Amino acid sequence: MPIIPTRDRVNPEKIDTTPQRRPEWIKVRAPAGETYEWLQGLMRRKALHTVCEEAGCPNMGECWGSGTATFLMLGDVCTRTCGFCDIKHGQPSPLDWLEPERVAQAVKAMELKHAVITSVNRDDRKDGGAPIFARVIQRIRELLPGCSVEVLIPDFKGSLEALSIVMSARPEILNHNVETVPRLFKLVQPQDHYDWSQATLSNAKKLDPEVLTKSGIMVGLGETMDEVKATMRDLRSWGVEILTVGQYLQPSRQHLPIARYYTPEEFAEIKDYGMGIGFRWVESGPLVRSSYHAAEQVRALSVVHRKLYSTFQASLPLTAGI
Repeated sequence: MPIIPTRDRVNPEKIDTTPQRRPEWIKVRAPAGETYEWLQGLMRRKALHTVCEEAGCPNMGECWGSGTATFLMLGDVCTRTCGFCDIKHGQPSPLDWLEPERVAQAVKAMELKHAVITSVNRDDRKDGGAPIFARVIQRIRELLPGCSVEVLIPDFKGSLEALSIVMSARPEILNHNVETVPRLFKLVQPQDHYDWSQATLSNAKKLDPEVLTKSGIMVGLGETMDEVKATMRDLRSWGVEILTVGQYLQPSRQHLPIARYYTPEEFAEIKDYGMGIGFRWVESGPLVRSSYHAAEQVRALSVVHRKLYSTFQASLPLTAGI
């Protein structure tokens, strides 16, 4: 069911109800197949959520068909009302402290080499739900040694304490999406702050220089190419090594409109620019999303970091309060 936006979410006067014709280079594979159906059943049996389903990811057919998924933790109700996102928002339920166990069991059942874990925002909690992230990382390591873990975390309102809880569990990749350029930040993410994203990404690198840091940008919301490149330079200055850039696709007419579609040539330009300013990996394309080709990224870059999966211990210390 479409989410009815509040005035904080999207200014109704700015919503464009004109149908958008998708260009020929944007083709979405419909979810289907035996592996997809098995994964769907697994998620239902374990009462788990995936961002693939909740956010209507265009790559769900491809990823689920190959046996990969991005787990959505801390429930399926977000405390923020971003204008691009189709995840439900409102007052969430209390944290489910058994959720990390169910996610880890699903990761084991899928025999994943790389697990991607994300969450809704939980501004109802001072720690933002950070202990749940730490627990699931630890439990995956215990149940499936050798599986690398990527966490796509909220900004925790820039809290160093909350971030430290996650970083103490030492994920292979710490991901936080900046989503858009500074000029559009409040339109796209009315309850977020660019400074919070900066604190999250730059502090992650300070807390553990060996952990790979990653971020993502959506294009097509009204930004200019110069603004995209300036934001990319910001991310590099914060120590971000992996970048994903994809086309914004409007989930419903109640969400922010698409200002324009970027061409494949423009996505290639973004990738070339990113590699030229020092990113070690850039995924740039119309259907690219945060966890697209995530396993390939960690496998390639872990060698450079000399971080073989077998070196991680299942009993890494966690920050007090968990």
